[in-house]
Amino acid sequence: MALSRRTLLGLAAAVPASAALAACGSSGPGTSGGATYWYLNGQPQEGVRAGAVDAFNKAHPKEQIKDTTFQNDAYKTKIKTAIGAGQAPTIIWGWGGGTLRTYAEAGQVEDLTSWFDEHSEVKKGLFPSSFGAATVDGKIYAMPVEAVQPIILYYNKKVFDQVGVSPPKSWDDIMALVPKFNAKGIAPFSLGGQSRWTNMMWLEFLFDRIGGSEVFQAIIEGEKNAWSNPDAITALTKVQELVKAHGFVKGFSSITADSNADQALLYTGRAAMMLHGAWSYGIQQADGGDFVSSGSLGYMTFPPVEGGKGDQSDTVGNPAQYLSISSKASAEQKKVAKDFFATGVLQDAEVKAWIDTGSVPIRLGTKKLLAASKSADFLQFTYDIASKAKVFGQSWDQALSPTAAETLLDNIVKLFQLSISPKQFAGNLNAVIGK
Repeated sequence: MALSRRTLLGLAAAVPASAALAACGSSGPGTSGGATYWYLNGQPQEGVRAGAVDAFNKAHPKEQIKDTTFQNDAYKTKIKTAIGAGQAPTIIWGWGGGTLRTYAEAGQVEDLTSWFDEHSEVKKGLFPSSFGAATVDGKIYAMPVEAVQPIILYYNKKVFDQVGVSPPKSWDDIMALVPKFNAKGIAPFSLGGQSRWTNMMWLEFLFDRIGGSEVFQAIIEGEKNAWSNPDAITALTKVQELVKAHGFVKGFSSITADSNADQALLYTGRAAMMLHGAWSYGIQQADGGDFVSSGSLGYMTFPPVEGGKGDQSDTVGNPAQYLSISSKASAEQKKVAKDFFATGVLQDAEVKAWIDTGSVPIRLGTKKLLAASKSADFLQFTYDIASKAKVFGQSWDQALSPTAAETLLDNIVKLFQLSISPKQFAGNLNAVIGK
Protein backbone atom coordinates (compact mmCIF):
# COMPACT_ATOMS: atom_id res chain seq x y z
CA MET A 1 0.00 0.00 0.00
CA ALA A 2 1.15 3.53 -0.72
CA LEU A 3 0.67 4.66 2.87
CA SER A 4 2.78 1.90 4.38
CA ARG A 5 5.52 2.49 1.80
CA ARG A 6 5.63 6.15 2.69
CA THR A 7 5.63 5.33 6.39
CA LEU A 8 8.66 3.11 5.89
CA LEU A 9 10.40 5.86 3.97
CA GLY A 10 9.67 8.23 6.81
CA LEU A 11 11.18 5.77 9.27
CA ALA A 12 14.29 5.62 7.10
CA ALA A 13 14.95 9.18 8.20
CA ALA A 14 15.84 7.88 11.66
CA VAL A 15 18.87 5.94 10.36
CA PRO A 16 22.16 7.54 9.27
CA ALA A 17 21.81 9.82 6.25
CA SER A 18 23.76 7.62 3.83
CA ALA A 19 21.66 4.60 4.66
CA ALA A 20 18.45 6.56 4.53
CA LEU A 21 19.26 7.96 1.12
CA ALA A 22 20.14 4.54 -0.17
CA ALA A 23 16.82 3.20 1.08
CA CYS A 24 14.81 6.10 -0.28
CA GLY A 25 16.57 6.16 -3.60
CA SER A 26 16.29 2.43 -4.24
CA SER A 27 13.24 2.88 -6.43
CA GLY A 28 15.29 5.15 -8.69
CA PRO A 29 14.01 7.58 -11.30
CA GLY A 30 14.16 5.19 -14.23
CA THR A 31 13.58 6.08 -17.87
CA SER A 32 10.48 4.09 -18.77
CA GLY A 33 7.02 3.37 -17.43
CA GLY A 34 5.30 5.84 -15.13
CA ALA A 35 6.68 9.10 -13.83
CA THR A 36 8.72 9.40 -10.62
CA TYR A 37 8.40 12.16 -8.05
CA TRP A 38 10.57 13.03 -5.05
CA TYR A 39 9.39 15.39 -2.33
CA LEU A 40 9.78 16.19 1.37
CA ASN A 41 8.39 13.98 4.12
CA GLY A 42 7.13 15.04 7.53
CA GLN A 43 3.52 15.47 8.59
CA PRO A 44 1.14 17.08 8.00
CA GLN A 45 2.54 18.32 4.67
CA GLU A 46 3.64 14.89 3.48
CA GLY A 47 0.10 13.59 3.80
CA VAL A 48 -1.25 16.36 1.56
CA ARG A 49 1.38 15.73 -1.11
CA ALA A 50 0.78 11.99 -0.96
CA GLY A 51 -2.97 12.48 -1.19
CA ALA A 52 -2.61 14.46 -4.42
CA VAL A 53 -0.50 11.69 -5.96
CA ASP A 54 -2.92 8.98 -4.85
CA ALA A 55 -5.89 10.90 -6.25
CA PHE A 56 -4.13 11.38 -9.60
CA ASN A 57 -3.11 7.72 -9.82
CA LYS A 58 -6.67 6.62 -9.07
CA ALA A 59 -8.09 8.94 -11.74
CA HIS A 60 -5.41 8.00 -14.30
CA PRO A 61 -4.89 4.23 -14.15
CA LYS A 62 -2.70 4.35 -17.26
CA GLU A 63 -0.58 7.26 -16.01
CA GLN A 64 0.99 6.36 -12.70
CA ILE A 65 3.32 8.42 -10.52
CA LYS A 66 5.68 6.67 -8.12
CA ASP A 67 6.63 8.94 -5.23
CA THR A 68 9.56 8.82 -2.82
CA THR A 69 10.07 11.05 0.22
CA PHE A 70 13.11 12.54 1.96
CA GLN A 71 13.89 14.70 4.95
CA ASN A 72 14.47 18.36 4.12
CA ASP A 73 18.23 18.65 4.62
CA ALA A 74 19.00 15.25 3.08
CA TYR A 75 16.80 16.03 0.08
CA LYS A 76 18.72 19.19 -0.81
CA THR A 77 21.90 17.15 -1.24
CA LYS A 78 20.27 14.12 -2.86
CA ILE A 79 18.36 16.02 -5.55
CA LYS A 80 21.35 18.09 -6.65
CA THR A 81 23.48 14.96 -6.91
CA ALA A 82 20.80 13.09 -8.87
CA ILE A 83 20.22 15.95 -11.31
CA GLY A 84 23.94 16.41 -11.86
CA ALA A 85 24.32 12.70 -12.61
CA GLY A 86 21.40 12.66 -15.07
CA GLN A 87 19.39 10.49 -12.65
CA ALA A 88 16.74 12.96 -11.56
CA PRO A 89 13.15 11.91 -10.91
CA THR A 90 10.65 12.95 -13.56
CA ILE A 91 9.09 15.55 -11.24
CA ILE A 92 11.53 17.64 -9.21
CA TRP A 93 10.16 19.31 -6.06
CA GLY A 94 11.94 22.51 -5.07
CA TRP A 95 11.88 26.15 -4.04
CA GLY A 96 12.67 27.82 -7.37
CA GLY A 97 15.02 30.82 -7.45
CA GLY A 98 18.78 30.52 -7.82
CA THR A 99 18.86 26.73 -7.72
CA LEU A 100 16.24 26.51 -10.48
CA ARG A 101 18.25 29.01 -12.52
CA THR A 102 21.28 26.72 -12.27
CA TYR A 103 19.24 23.76 -13.52
CA ALA A 104 17.69 25.78 -16.33
CA GLU A 105 20.99 27.19 -17.56
CA ALA A 106 22.45 23.67 -17.62
CA GLY A 107 19.49 22.36 -19.63
CA GLN A 108 18.50 19.96 -16.86
CA VAL A 109 14.82 20.98 -16.59
CA GLU A 110 12.08 21.50 -19.17
CA ASP A 111 11.09 24.93 -20.41
CA LEU A 112 7.36 25.08 -19.55
CA THR A 113 6.63 28.49 -21.08
CA SER A 114 4.74 27.18 -24.12
CA TRP A 115 2.86 24.67 -21.94
CA PHE A 116 1.60 27.51 -19.75
CA ASP A 117 0.61 29.44 -22.87
CA GLU A 118 -1.48 26.46 -23.94
CA HIS A 119 -2.88 26.01 -20.42
CA SER A 120 -3.47 29.66 -19.55
CA GLU A 121 -6.33 28.68 -17.23
CA VAL A 122 -3.80 26.95 -14.96
CA LYS A 123 -1.63 30.06 -14.70
CA LYS A 124 -4.61 32.38 -14.20
CA GLY A 125 -5.77 30.29 -11.24
CA LEU A 126 -2.62 30.86 -9.16
CA PHE A 127 -1.17 33.78 -7.17
CA PRO A 128 0.66 35.95 -9.75
CA SER A 129 3.48 36.50 -7.23
CA SER A 130 4.20 32.76 -7.20
CA PHE A 131 5.69 32.83 -10.72
CA GLY A 132 8.68 35.05 -9.93
CA ALA A 133 10.81 32.27 -8.46
CA ALA A 134 9.69 29.92 -11.28
CA THR A 135 10.95 32.22 -14.02
CA VAL A 136 14.46 32.42 -15.48
CA ASP A 137 15.24 35.05 -18.11
CA GLY A 138 11.57 35.44 -18.95
CA LYS A 139 10.88 31.72 -19.32
CA ILE A 140 8.94 29.54 -16.88
CA TYR A 141 10.73 26.39 -15.71
CA ALA A 142 8.52 25.27 -12.83
CA MET A 143 4.90 24.85 -11.81
CA PRO A 144 4.10 26.85 -8.62
CA VAL A 145 2.30 24.57 -6.14
CA GLU A 146 1.19 24.11 -2.54
CA ALA A 147 1.11 27.10 -0.19
CA VAL A 148 2.54 30.53 0.49
CA GLN A 149 4.95 30.38 3.43
CA PRO A 150 6.14 33.64 5.00
CA ILE A 151 8.42 33.47 8.02
CA ILE A 152 6.57 34.25 11.26
CA LEU A 153 7.55 35.06 14.83
CA TYR A 154 5.66 32.60 17.07
CA TYR A 155 5.36 32.90 20.84
CA ASN A 156 3.94 30.93 23.74
CA LYS A 157 1.23 33.05 25.42
CA LYS A 158 1.29 30.95 28.59
CA VAL A 159 5.00 31.56 29.06
CA PHE A 160 4.58 35.29 28.49
CA ASP A 161 1.78 35.40 31.07
CA GLN A 162 3.88 33.34 33.48
CA VAL A 163 6.78 35.80 33.27
CA GLY A 164 4.43 38.80 33.16
CA VAL A 165 5.68 40.35 29.91
CA SER A 166 4.19 41.39 26.56
CA PRO A 167 5.16 40.35 23.01
CA PRO A 168 7.95 42.48 21.51
CA LYS A 169 7.06 45.52 19.42
CA SER A 170 10.65 46.35 18.48
CA TRP A 171 14.17 44.93 18.41
CA ASP A 172 14.90 46.74 21.66
CA ASP A 173 11.94 44.90 23.20
CA ILE A 174 13.41 41.59 22.06
CA MET A 175 16.74 42.35 23.72
CA ALA A 176 14.96 43.49 26.89
CA LEU A 177 12.94 40.25 27.08
CA VAL A 178 16.00 38.00 26.86
CA PRO A 179 17.25 38.40 30.45
CA LYS A 180 13.70 38.21 31.84
CA PHE A 181 13.10 34.78 30.31
CA ASN A 182 16.58 33.53 31.15
CA ALA A 183 16.01 34.53 34.80
CA LYS A 184 13.03 32.15 34.87
CA GLY A 185 14.97 29.28 33.25
CA ILE A 186 13.12 29.65 29.94
CA ALA A 187 14.99 29.96 26.65
CA PRO A 188 14.03 33.26 24.99
CA PHE A 189 14.16 31.70 21.52
CA SER A 190 14.06 28.15 20.23
CA LEU A 191 16.38 27.48 17.29
CA GLY A 192 17.26 24.37 15.28
CA GLY A 193 20.69 25.72 14.49
CA GLN A 194 22.21 22.53 13.11
CA SER A 195 20.03 22.95 10.02
CA ARG A 196 21.67 26.33 9.25
CA TRP A 197 18.78 27.76 7.18
CA THR A 198 16.91 28.33 10.43
CA ASN A 199 19.63 30.78 11.56
CA MET A 200 19.41 32.46 8.14
CA MET A 201 15.85 33.63 8.80
CA TRP A 202 17.15 36.00 11.48
CA LEU A 203 19.53 37.65 9.06
CA GLU A 204 16.88 37.90 6.35
CA PHE A 205 14.63 39.99 8.57
CA LEU A 206 17.38 42.05 10.20
CA PHE A 207 18.85 42.98 6.81
CA ASP A 208 15.41 44.07 5.64
CA ARG A 209 14.30 45.89 8.78
CA ILE A 210 17.60 47.78 9.12
CA GLY A 211 18.54 48.52 5.53
CA GLY A 212 15.43 47.75 3.49
CA SER A 213 15.02 45.19 0.72
CA GLU A 214 17.64 47.02 -1.38
CA VAL A 215 20.49 45.57 0.71
CA PHE A 216 19.92 41.98 -0.33
CA GLN A 217 18.75 42.97 -3.81
CA ALA A 218 22.22 44.42 -4.42
CA ILE A 219 23.68 41.02 -3.50
CA ILE A 220 21.31 39.24 -5.91
CA GLU A 221 22.32 41.64 -8.66
CA GLY A 222 26.00 40.90 -8.09
CA GLU A 223 27.04 44.31 -6.80
CA LYS A 224 30.68 44.21 -5.70
CA ASN A 225 31.18 44.05 -1.91
CA ALA A 226 27.40 44.27 -1.34
CA TRP A 227 27.66 42.19 1.84
CA SER A 228 29.79 44.98 3.34
CA ASN A 229 26.97 47.50 3.20
CA PRO A 230 27.02 49.30 6.60
CA ASP A 231 23.43 48.23 7.24
CA ALA A 232 24.42 44.61 6.60
CA ILE A 233 27.26 44.88 9.09
CA THR A 234 24.84 46.36 11.62
CA ALA A 235 22.45 43.44 11.11
CA LEU A 236 25.25 40.88 11.49
CA THR A 237 26.40 42.63 14.65
CA LYS A 238 22.91 42.64 16.17
CA VAL A 239 22.41 38.91 15.69
CA GLN A 240 25.74 38.25 17.43
CA GLU A 241 24.64 40.53 20.27
CA LEU A 242 21.55 38.32 20.64
CA VAL A 243 23.73 35.19 20.73
CA LYS A 244 26.05 36.73 23.33
CA ALA A 245 23.04 37.69 25.47
CA HIS A 246 21.99 33.99 25.50
CA GLY A 247 18.95 34.75 23.39
CA PHE A 248 18.82 31.23 21.96
CA VAL A 249 18.26 27.91 23.69
CA LYS A 250 21.40 26.33 25.06
CA GLY A 251 22.90 23.88 22.57
CA PHE A 252 20.99 25.32 19.59
CA SER A 253 23.81 24.35 17.22
CA SER A 254 23.05 20.65 17.81
CA ILE A 255 19.26 20.89 17.35
CA THR A 256 17.85 19.92 13.94
CA ALA A 257 14.79 21.41 12.31
CA ASP A 258 13.97 18.11 10.57
CA SER A 259 13.25 16.51 13.96
CA ASN A 260 10.82 19.33 14.90
CA ALA A 261 12.64 19.49 18.24
CA ASP A 262 12.85 23.28 17.92
CA GLN A 263 9.07 23.51 17.67
CA ALA A 264 8.57 21.15 20.60
CA LEU A 265 10.59 23.53 22.78
CA LEU A 266 8.02 26.24 22.04
CA TYR A 267 4.80 24.33 22.65
CA THR A 268 6.13 22.61 25.78
CA GLY A 269 7.01 25.99 27.28
CA ARG A 270 10.76 25.48 27.42
CA ALA A 271 11.20 28.36 24.96
CA ALA A 272 9.18 31.57 24.78
CA MET A 273 9.52 32.42 21.08
CA MET A 274 10.58 30.98 17.73
CA LEU A 275 11.16 32.41 14.26
CA HIS A 276 9.91 29.83 11.75
CA GLY A 277 7.93 29.31 8.57
CA ALA A 278 4.15 29.39 8.23
CA TRP A 279 4.27 25.60 7.83
CA SER A 280 5.19 25.34 11.52
CA TYR A 281 1.61 26.15 12.51
CA GLY A 282 0.37 22.83 11.11
CA ILE A 283 3.17 20.92 12.84
CA GLN A 284 2.41 22.54 16.19
CA GLN A 285 -1.29 21.84 15.62
CA ALA A 286 -0.56 18.16 14.91
CA ASP A 287 2.14 17.52 17.53
CA GLY A 288 1.47 20.04 20.31
CA GLY A 289 -1.63 18.51 21.88
CA ASP A 290 -4.10 21.32 22.66
CA PHE A 291 -1.42 24.04 22.42
CA VAL A 292 -2.90 25.56 19.25
CA SER A 293 -6.58 24.77 19.86
CA SER A 294 -6.46 26.25 23.37
CA GLY A 295 -5.26 29.58 22.01
CA SER A 296 -1.82 29.34 23.64
CA LEU A 297 0.05 29.99 20.38
CA GLY A 298 0.66 33.62 19.50
CA TYR A 299 2.10 34.88 16.23
CA MET A 300 3.25 38.14 14.70
CA THR A 301 5.45 39.46 11.95
CA PHE A 302 9.04 40.42 12.74
CA PRO A 303 9.13 43.75 14.60
CA PRO A 304 10.90 46.90 13.39
CA VAL A 305 14.44 47.89 14.35
CA GLU A 306 14.74 51.39 15.74
CA GLY A 307 16.05 53.75 13.06
CA GLY A 308 15.72 51.08 10.39
CA LYS A 309 14.87 51.87 6.77
CA GLY A 310 12.86 48.72 5.99
CA ASP A 311 9.14 48.66 5.29
CA GLN A 312 7.27 46.84 8.06
CA SER A 313 5.07 45.09 5.49
CA ASP A 314 8.09 43.35 3.92
CA THR A 315 8.40 39.64 4.55
CA VAL A 316 10.63 36.73 3.60
CA GLY A 317 10.10 33.03 3.01
CA ASN A 318 8.65 30.90 0.22
CA PRO A 319 6.17 32.53 -2.21
CA ALA A 320 5.24 28.94 -3.19
CA GLN A 321 6.84 25.55 -3.75
CA TYR A 322 7.79 24.44 -7.25
CA LEU A 323 7.66 21.37 -9.48
CA SER A 324 9.97 21.06 -12.48
CA ILE A 325 10.27 18.30 -15.08
CA SER A 326 13.61 16.63 -15.73
CA SER A 327 14.83 17.15 -19.28
CA LYS A 328 16.20 13.56 -19.11
CA ALA A 329 12.74 12.05 -18.59
CA SER A 330 11.12 10.09 -21.42
CA ALA A 331 8.38 11.63 -23.56
CA GLU A 332 5.86 9.39 -21.78
CA GLN A 333 7.05 10.50 -18.34
CA LYS A 334 6.95 14.16 -19.34
CA LYS A 335 3.35 13.74 -20.51
CA VAL A 336 2.37 12.19 -17.17
CA ALA A 337 4.05 15.04 -15.30
CA LYS A 338 2.27 17.70 -17.37
CA ASP A 339 -1.06 15.96 -16.91
CA PHE A 340 -0.37 15.98 -13.17
CA PHE A 341 0.30 19.72 -13.33
CA ALA A 342 -2.95 20.31 -15.23
CA THR A 343 -5.35 18.01 -13.36
CA GLY A 344 -3.58 16.67 -10.26
CA VAL A 345 -2.13 19.73 -8.56
CA LEU A 346 -4.16 22.06 -6.31
CA GLN A 347 -7.44 20.35 -7.02
CA ASP A 348 -10.31 20.95 -4.60
CA ALA A 349 -9.42 18.11 -2.21
CA GLU A 350 -5.77 19.19 -2.00
CA VAL A 351 -6.70 22.83 -1.48
CA LYS A 352 -8.96 21.85 1.41
CA ALA A 353 -6.22 19.62 2.83
CA TRP A 354 -3.70 22.48 2.81
CA ILE A 355 -6.20 24.73 4.56
CA ASP A 356 -6.88 22.03 7.16
CA THR A 357 -3.14 21.99 7.99
CA GLY A 358 -3.20 25.75 8.60
CA SER A 359 -1.72 26.73 5.22
CA VAL A 360 -2.83 29.25 2.59
CA PRO A 361 -2.86 27.54 -0.83
CA ILE A 362 -1.57 29.59 -3.77
CA ARG A 363 -4.77 28.95 -5.73
CA LEU A 364 -6.93 32.03 -6.16
CA GLY A 365 -10.52 32.16 -4.94
CA THR A 366 -10.11 30.42 -1.58
CA LYS A 367 -11.14 33.25 0.77
CA LYS A 368 -14.43 31.62 1.79
CA LEU A 369 -12.70 28.32 2.54
CA LEU A 370 -10.06 30.13 4.60
CA ALA A 371 -12.73 32.00 6.57
CA ALA A 372 -14.63 28.78 7.33
CA SER A 373 -11.54 26.95 8.65
CA LYS A 374 -10.94 26.26 12.33
CA SER A 375 -7.61 28.05 11.74
CA ALA A 376 -9.29 31.07 10.12
CA ASP A 377 -7.46 33.67 12.22
CA PHE A 378 -4.01 32.30 11.41
CA LEU A 379 -4.89 31.77 7.74
CA GLN A 380 -6.12 35.35 7.42
CA PHE A 381 -2.94 36.56 9.14
CA THR A 382 -0.81 34.59 6.66
CA TYR A 383 -2.91 35.68 3.68
CA ASP A 384 -2.60 39.34 4.72
CA ILE A 385 1.18 39.11 5.09
CA ALA A 386 1.56 37.53 1.66
CA SER A 387 -0.90 39.76 -0.14
CA LYS A 388 0.08 43.08 1.46
CA ALA A 389 3.87 42.72 1.46
CA LYS A 390 5.54 45.41 -0.62
CA VAL A 391 8.45 42.98 -0.97
CA PHE A 392 8.19 39.20 -0.43
CA GLY A 393 11.84 38.15 -0.38
CA GLN A 394 12.64 34.58 -1.28
CA SER A 395 14.66 32.55 1.23
CA TRP A 396 18.30 33.41 0.64
CA ASP A 397 19.54 29.85 0.23
CA GLN A 398 17.09 29.44 -2.66
CA ALA A 399 17.43 32.92 -4.16
CA LEU A 400 21.22 32.57 -4.46
CA SER A 401 23.14 30.16 -6.66
CA PRO A 402 23.99 26.80 -5.02
CA THR A 403 27.66 27.83 -4.68
CA ALA A 404 26.87 31.15 -2.97
CA ALA A 405 24.14 29.53 -0.86
CA GLU A 406 26.46 26.86 0.53
CA THR A 407 29.07 29.48 1.42
CA LEU A 408 26.32 31.52 3.08
CA LEU A 409 25.08 28.62 5.18
CA ASP A 410 28.58 27.59 6.26
CA ASN A 411 29.40 31.13 7.35
CA ILE A 412 26.06 31.57 9.13
CA VAL A 413 27.00 28.68 11.41
CA LYS A 414 30.33 30.39 12.20
CA LEU A 415 28.59 33.72 12.77
CA PHE A 416 26.16 32.21 15.29
CA GLN A 417 28.98 30.30 16.97
CA LEU A 418 30.86 33.62 17.28
CA SER A 419 33.89 32.15 15.52
CA ILE A 420 33.95 34.89 12.86
CA SER A 421 33.22 38.62 13.06
CA PRO A 422 30.57 40.43 11.00
CA LYS A 423 33.30 41.90 8.77
CA GLN A 424 34.86 38.46 8.23
CA PHE A 425 31.42 37.08 7.36
CA ALA A 426 30.90 39.86 4.83
CA GLY A 427 34.33 39.32 3.31
CA ASN A 428 33.77 35.60 2.88
CA LEU A 429 30.40 36.20 1.20
CA ASN A 430 31.67 39.01 -1.01
CA ALA A 431 34.10 36.48 -2.49
CA VAL A 432 31.23 34.43 -3.98
CA ILE A 433 28.96 37.23 -5.18
CA GLY A 434 27.80 36.38 -8.70
CA LYS A 435 29.17 32.82 -8.56
